[in-house]
Amino acid sequence: MHATSPARHPFSRRKYARQRAGILPAALLLSLGLLAPLSANAAQEEQNEQIDFAPQGKTECIAPAKPGGGWDFTCRSVARLLDEQNLIPAGMQTLNVPGASGGVAFAHVKSKRHADEQVIVAASSATTTRLGQHAYQDGKVDDVRWLMTLGADYGVIAVAEDSPYQSLNELLAAMQADPKAVRFAGGDVAGGFDHLKVLMAAREAGIDNLRALPYLAYDSGSVAITQVIGGHLEAFTGDMTEARGFVESGHLRLLAVFNEERLPGQYSDIPTAREQGIDVVAPNWRGFYLPGGASDAAFDWWEQTLNRMAETPEWQQVMQDNGLMPFHKSGKALDRFITQQVSDVEQMSQELGLQ
Repeated sequence: MHATSPARHPFSRRKYARQRAGILPAALLLSLGLLAPLSANAAQEEQNEQIDFAPQGKTECIAPAKPGGGWDFTCRSVARLLDEQNLIPAGMQTLNVPGASGGVAFAHVKSKRHADEQVIVAASSATTTRLGQHAYQDGKVDDVRWLMTLGADYGVIAVAEDSPYQSLNELLAAMQADPKAVRFAGGDVAGGFDHLKVLMAAREAGIDNLRALPYLAYDSGSVAITQVIGGHLEAFTGDMTEARGFVESGHLRLLAVFNEERLPGQYSDIPTAREQGIDVVAPNWRGFYLPGGASDAAFDWWEQTLNRMAETPEWQQVMQDNGLMPFHKSGKALDRFITQQVSDVEQMSQELGLQ
C-alpha cells in the first residue's frame, strides 16, 4: 500500500472532516431553526423583484446522463418542487444529455448555450473528478458558473441480494486473493468518481495491483445495477440515491457506505467502510452550474430561487427519503471548494496512475 498524506487526500476522513464541520443531521438543524423557511415569502418576492431578470417561459434542467442516475434524480426532484412551490413561471423540463460522464453536456453548454439563462445543469463530485482528470477535452473549471450545492450523497458498495459476499472486508479479501474475482459496475466512466471509490478502498485494504481490478462503465447507475442484480457482474459502486430503490425492492444489498457516520433513519443498519477498517469517505455533492455567459442578474435569480426551494419542508423530506445529508454552498465559498476539489482529484489521479 502506498502512503498518502491525509491533508492531500480529497475524500479521506481527515480531509473531509474540515469540509463537513458544519454538517449535522437534518432533524437537528430543523430543531435549531437552521433549515427553517425564510422569514416571509413577501420579503423574498421583494428581493427577487430587485433583480433585473426573470426566466421567460419554460426552463430546463440538463441531466448529463440517461434517466435513472444521480444527475437525473437531481434535476427531476428540483424541477418538481420548483413547479409545486410556484417558484418558476412556467415549469421546468428535464433534458437528458448523456455521454462521457458529463462531458457531452459540459461541451454542449459551453459551445451551444454559453449565454442561455433559461437552463441549469446538474453537477456533482463526478463533474469535478473529470475536470481534475482533464477528461472534458478542453473543458476548464471556469468555463461555467458554479451555482450551488444542495446536499451530499454518499458512495456505496453493493451486491445482489443472493451474493455470497456479506461484508466489504469479504469482498476486498476476494479481490486481494484474485484481482479478477470481483467485477464492478458503475454509472461513471473508467477513472471517474465511482471507479475512484473502488480504487481508494482497495488501496486502503493493501491491494497493490489496482490497475488489474475490473471496472465496467455504464450510462447510469440504474443500468449498472441491473447488471449486478442480473448476475452478470459481482458488485456495484455508486451512490445511495442510485441504489435506494433497488435496496427497498430487495434486489440489492449494501455492504458499506463511504460516510464518516452511519446514515440516519431506515439506513442506519448499513455499516460504514470506516467501521470495517477501510478509512475512505466519499461524499458526492449534488448541485448545479449555469452556462459561463450567464449574467450576474440571472445568477442571483437562480441562486435565490434555489435557496427558497432548499429551505422548504418538502426539500428536507426529499433529502431524508434519499439519504442526502446537508451540504449547502454557493457564491465564492463554492468557487473555492470546487477549485480545491479539482486540484485534489488531479493529484490523487496521478498518484493512482489514472492520468
